[in-house]
Amino acid sequence: MLLGVRTWLLGGLIWLVTFSAQAAQCPDWPEERLSRESKALAEQVQRWDIAYHDEGVALIDDALYDQAVERLATWQRCLGNVPDHRPLTRVTRSSGTLEHPAAQRGLDKADDDGVRRFTSRRENLWIQPKVDGVAITLRYADGELVEAVSRGDGQRGQDWTARARQLPAIPNTLPEPISAVFQGELYWRLTQHVQSRSPSTGARGAVAGAMAQSSPEAATLERIGLFVWDWPDGPTAMQERLARLSELGFDSADYTHPLDDRRDAAYWRDSWFNGPLPFATDGVVIKQAERPGVSRWSSSPPAWAIAWKYPAQQALAEVRGIEFRVGRTGRVTPLVWLNPVQLEGRRISRVSLGSLERWETLDVRPGDQVAITLAGLTIPQLSEVVWHTQERSPLTPPSPQRFNLLSCFELTPGCDGQLLARLSYLGEQLGMQGIGEGTWQALMDAGVVTHLLGWLNVEPGQLQQAYGIGEATAVALLEQFQAAQGKPFAAWLSALGAPPGSESVRGDWYELAGYQREQWQAVPGVGPVRAEALVAFFSHPEIQDIARQLNEAGVAGF
Repeated sequence: MLLGVRTWLLGGLIWLVTFSAQAAQCPDWPEERLSRESKALAEQVQRWDIAYHDEGVALIDDALYDQAVERLATWQRCLGNVPDHRPLTRVTRSSGTLEHPAAQRGLDKADDDGVRRFTSRRENLWIQPKVDGVAITLRYADGELVEAVSRGDGQRGQDWTARARQLPAIPNTLPEPISAVFQGELYWRLTQHVQSRSPSTGARGAVAGAMAQSSPEAATLERIGLFVWDWPDGPTAMQERLARLSELGFDSADYTHPLDDRRDAAYWRDSWFNGPLPFATDGVVIKQAERPGVSRWSSSPPAWAIAWKYPAQQALAEVRGIEFRVGRTGRVTPLVWLNPVQLEGRRISRVSLGSLERWETLDVRPGDQVAITLAGLTIPQLSEVVWHTQERSPLTPPSPQRFNLLSCFELTPGCDGQLLARLSYLGEQLGMQGIGEGTWQALMDAGVVTHLLGWLNVEPGQLQQAYGIGEATAVALLEQFQAAQGKPFAAWLSALGAPPGSESVRGDWYELAGYQREQWQAVPGVGPVRAEALVAFFSHPEIQDIARQLNEAGVAGF
């Protein structure tokens, strides 16, 4: 759920903060700062805990919270401390706590290799969906519900007995007068929920909120279901245990299956991830049919079960730098560089914020913890800032007033970004093969190309001054440059960045340069704003100078 610095300037517009790439992922901060940041993050986690457990309000997505707690634990280990945060330990102040009649322990999480190791060393394994809800322990005496305890810290939990008796999903009286302890998950009922399509449901927070309300409505209580995932003092054999649970009115058998060669763990994990279920899930649980008793509480996860989580669909990432990139049209776009994270099998190291206004609103700085998602499973997006670092690195973005559609045709101070974007776009529009941003950057760095048309009359020896360009490459570049000069007039207009509309008009450069606003507005699809932009483009001194150069070079239409 929710949640030493070295900087340098890149092209005058990028600031980066480096962090350690060690396995422990300890930030490259002085110990004093790491201690200060750890304390602040711990306080933030505590605020989330209070809101969630005392007020029934989830301030942060469950998956992000889990990752934030993991990050806090890493930082505490980097300081040489033992992580001291226990998730789900807080209880409502208005009620007491009870000791668990059986252990409520977390599970070790395994990756693909861990699952293979676990399943290869054991027999008689079963699998269940890892229901995303709120854990509860129920104790029955002679068939009557006498105690309900929340997960708490695993040793003690909140006394939920009164509320549990109000939930239709929890029987107050069993069909048989038996004494038993059941462990399960209270979940928020969903209709045909497919986890892969809707990863963020707020289901866990909805249950927590309902359990914390003083007088929830009957419709709210009806939305809470119960999935019993264990019967610590029940029958030893899994088949018998599931059959008895069904007789007692619990539906555990519907979602508990044996593993075999035909339907292994990967099969069920994929089925539950992509198929409809009545609840949200965040993975699967693989367990032995028979396991040692767990009547005595222990803080260690059991060795007879593991959790195999679904691929992360939302990741907590640490910002390592902000780059303000000026595009071809003069638009300033902030790029957020991240310590790489994995989402849907993709390695993501940067995201675009889209606009300078959004960066100012979010106030993203190096060291911040941010939530990354995939829009349409393809485009990485920064959805929110989960936590702001205490030390705010000063950043000075370029002024939007400095750049526009008619700025930076030449390499002057501050114009390297926009000129590079112009050259890259020009190369694409004129069909220059094998000439991309990297080539233009090398030519700019060597001082060979310092103007939008600086490549028109270069010599092979000049090209070879650029990094990575040898004799053969120089010859190939010249061939592309010469071929570009023969491209149609319409392609050249597009390459120079002429506003849309000019390609619809027949005539050469001088005819179009003589068009007035009214004439442009007579062109289909050209309104007053675009007409103004076209007049400004064709009358701009630098554009007119470019037209003269192209005329001298013999380019058709100029």
